[in-house]
Amino acid sequence: SKSSEHYRPVAVAHVVPLRFSDNDDIQHAAKDVLEEIGKAKGQTEAEVIASILSARDAGDRKAACESLGKLGEAAEQYLDAVAACLKDKESSVQFAACLALQKHGKAGEAEVTVVVQYLKHEDWPTRRAACQAMGDLGQAAEPHLG
Repeated sequence: SKSSEHYRPVAVAHVVPLRFSDNDDIQHAAKDVLEEIGKAKGQTEAEVIASILSARDAGDRKAACESLGKLGEAAEQYLDAVAACLKDKESSVQFAACLALQKHGKAGEAEVTVVVQYLKHEDWPTRRAACQAMGDLGQAAEPHLG
C-alpha cells in the first residue's frame, strides 16, 4: 500500500545498523527484514542498504556505508555510490565511506585525504580508527606518513 511505502525507508534506516550487531540473533533478524523488504521491492539486501546512502539523516548514510563495507562481495556494485559519500557534507559519513572502500580494497588518494583529517580528531576512538585505517591503506598512505 502507499502508506507502507512511505515508511519503508525509515524502517530500513533503523534496521541497517542492526545487520552487523554483536548479537547473532539480532544480526539474523535484521538480515531477514532487509531481505523481505528487498523481495517486496524486487531488490537484493545490498540494494536495499544502498538506497539509504541518499537518506536525509547523516546517521543513516553513515550506517549504510558501514554496512556496505561489511557486506563483502554483494556490495561491490554499490561502491561507486559509497565513493560519492566521500564528498558528503558530514565528515562522519565521509569517514565511514572511506573505511568501507578500504575494506573492499578500493582506497586511494581521496580516501587517504579523508582519513588524514581524522588523525587529529578530538575523539580518541576516532583517532584510533584513523590510525588503523592509515595502516590498512598501505602504500596509498605512505606519502602522508612523516
